[in-house]
Amino acid sequence: MTAFPLKIVTPEKIFFDGSAERVVLRTSEGDLCILARHEPFVASLPSGPVRITVDGADRYAALSTGVVQVEKEGTTILACAIEWAEDIDLAWAKRSEQQAIDRKNKAKSDAELRRAELKLQRALNRIHVSGMQK
Repeated sequence: MTAFPLKIVTPEKIFFDGSAERVVLRTSEGDLCILARHEPFVASLPSGPVRITVDGADRYAALSTGVVQVEKEGTTILACAIEWAEDIDLAWAKRSEQQAIDRKNKAKSDAELRRAELKLQRALNRIHVSGMQK
């Protein structure tokens, strides 16, 4: 496969800056596979898994919302947070899941309920992705 430039940036750091052969991620419109010479576009990204193929090997990461921009020059992902599957602390993710469920059950407003649901989605995504990297 032909490689293309990929950059993944969070508010804290540059998470990835290199060449990739394929990126598979979830957009607000559905799952998407980005290859070299992909048509330019921009899409919002909910929490979800990201699969990056480099030198024929897949790596998985858990993304917590963001935006993807594909241009002729390469692809850029701006993520609120992202971490490699092998770096996920599964025990912490499970505690976050339980905390989110507790907050959801105790929510007194729509805003509190929505925040708890988003926290739960992030925790479930991290738990799911932690098992993807073998």
